Amino acid sequence: MLRYIAYRSLIALFLVWLVVSLVFLLLHLIPGDPAELLLSQGNIAADPQAVAALREKMGLNAPLWQQYIEHVTGVLTGDLGASFRDRAPVMEQILLRLPRTLEVILAAAFLAALFGVPLGTYAAIRADGKIDAFVSLLSSVALSTPVFVVGSVVILIFAQQLQWLPAGGFVPFSEDPVQHLKLLILPAGAVGLSVWAVITRMTRASVLEVLQRDYVRTARAKGLPRGPILRRHVVRNALIPVLTVLGLEMGTLIGGTVLVEFVFNWPGLSGYLVAAVDARDYPEVVGIVMVISVLFVFLNLLVDVVNALLDPRISLGAS
Repeated sequence: MLRYIAYRSLIALFLVWLVVSLVFLLLHLIPGDPAELLLSQGNIAADPQAVAALREKMGLNAPLWQQYIEHVTGVLTGDLGASFRDRAPVMEQILLRLPRTLEVILAAAFLAALFGVPLGTYAAIRADGKIDAFVSLLSSVALSTPVFVVGSVVILIFAQQLQWLPAGGFVPFSEDPVQHLKLLILPAGAVGLSVWAVITRMTRASVLEVLQRDYVRTARAKGLPRGPILRRHVVRNALIPVLTVLGLEMGTLIGGTVLVEFVFNWPGLSGYLVAAVDARDYPEVVGIVMVISVLFVFLNLLVDVVNALLDPRISLGAS
């Protein structure tokens, strides 16, 4: 097991380095001068001398390889540089917004797994029945509905008509825990609906596959009760692909909650990334993408380890 974890960790480190390097190079290939964009006002062009001075101050006149080495050195020391726009430390801004985005994603994943796994399992047990058809229809609708539509609908129902929850905004947990949780419910539910649909469908397909395995048929032939068979043999083995998909969904959502943060006025990391790309703020973009990449790779590494714990044959096969 330790050998397998070390092997997967080395692959994860290589992937992080590769992604960060590619993003750094691709951003410098995008047309547009950050210094000129910062000094321009509408259609009025910036003063060339001011642009040259700002480029020198930002270090943009240095060779690309030198900028890359300085960037990698800063990353290794925990320094992601300062923003081109306001010279604020990028790491501080990321650490301020990242927990807010992770909070929404973790709450959404928890709700999706809490309702998706039991429903998917029950639908597989009652395959081709009315409940199975209803769950499949509901998950298909949830999967095909855009998140901004879901967000608008839940605001209309729960915030405006029923007035159970606030429509949006953000309050730190330390200031008002109850209000913070109220503000979290709707964005987490809007994000979790599509994840729930994926988890439900994947659980159903995985459970149906495991139910056809020989060891399940043998357990039935021995007269074992239905409950222990489902808990010990079916659900445990069926969770392996479900956890893999859940990890991928969570990794995708780290940088993909832009619309949810916009609809619910939630100041997370995705909106910060969009603003940084629009301003050609290289330190912010590279820093945010690097953090997102590290989290995505870490989530996949965590899923691989959990899958290996559920099924030791995975680690034995990899080693």
